[in-house]
Amino acid sequence: MDELNVLVCDDDALIVNALEIYLKQENYGVVKAYNGKQALEALSNHKIHLILLDIMMPELDGLSATIKIRQAQNVPIIILSAKSEDTDKIIGLNFGADDYVTKPFNPLELLARVKSQMRRYTMLGSIAHKSGVLKSGSLELDPEAKELRVDGEVVKLTATEYGIMLFLMRNLGHIFSINEIYENVWNEPSLATENTVSVHIRRIREKMEINPKEPKYLKVVWGIGYKIEKY
Repeated sequence: MDELNVLVCDDDALIVNALEIYLKQENYGVVKAYNGKQALEALSNHKIHLILLDIMMPELDGLSATIKIRQAQNVPIIILSAKSEDTDKIIGLNFGADDYVTKPFNPLELLARVKSQMRRYTMLGSIAHKSGVLKSGSLELDPEAKELRVDGEVVKLTATEYGIMLFLMRNLGHIFSINEIYENVWNEPSLATENTVSVHIRRIREKMEINPKEPKYLKVVWGIGYKIEKY
């Protein structure tokens, strides 16, 4: 496989340089940027497989950059921010980020999250094609094309959203708790993940359901978890 490239974007050069050292030790290529505008330019000039993106930056902040990136690409985005409140994390996820790490962070934890996102981005959808297209009513997930379709129309998902749908579609009708979804999709132990998973679920519903408040397919079983209804 070709080298996997991580775009590191933070207005603090010390953080960028430190992350470069850790990432290169894991054999990742590193592209550096110091504001959102430079990050967008780097995406145009390099093949990027994951983005580490600070929120508070000059010229173009991380959340605004995330919105622009999501208009064209589903590359995984991990937000880096000194803000630790749950509401700030939810805002980041709602803007299209896949994960959120609070500064100061443990480099080993950050690397574990990078590896988890990379696995999902590079491997999900290449799971054995023997299973073919997964279907429930007019909902179809094609592992070979890495596409989710509703009534024949492609639904644009991020890598994390696709991972959640692939897991649930392969287990139609089965109810999974938030912890089970996290552990199976993120491939790591579940720790305080309720907001993370529920925000991704809400985003998926908004994209694929006619009425997200009364979903036909992606349903919550209160007090238990989520499932894809089998039709």
